[in-house]
Amino acid sequence: MPLTFAHDNSDTFADAIKQKIAEFNWQHWEVSERLPLGLKLENEQGVLLAGLSARTFGNWLMIDNLWVSDALRGQRVGSQLLGEAEKTAKERGCIYAVLDTLNFQAKPFYEARGYQLQWTQEQYPKTGCKYFMTKTLSSVQTNI
Repeated sequence: MPLTFAHDNSDTFADAIKQKIAEFNWQHWEVSERLPLGLKLENEQGVLLAGLSARTFGNWLMIDNLWVSDALRGQRVGSQLLGEAEKTAKERGCIYAVLDTLNFQAKPFYEARGYQLQWTQEQYPKTGCKYFMTKTLSSVQTNI
């Protein structure tokens, strides 16, 4: 019997597949707790000025997004967000942090804060590249 695949480009479908992978992973991973970590800075009117979204699991802080509005860039807001996220992650028992950034984004910013380049994905998505970076958060020094 031939299989017929249907196209579904919706966010709902993508989230459902993500959930199925998560369910499978939890059956096989030694880590059963994944905690979200979100930090935001808003003005008095509730307008978002800066934020960081991440998650912690096992030994790792995984930074998904760090954004600072143009008006606040260069005022150490990003450094403070990153520092607070790392502090929270260490309190949760994390030893390492991992993130990725694009060639036109923030590689020098992260390097100045102790992140080291682990791998570069070339020609991403066509002529640019994506950097994968890690940092040791605690005094434990091991090779990643």
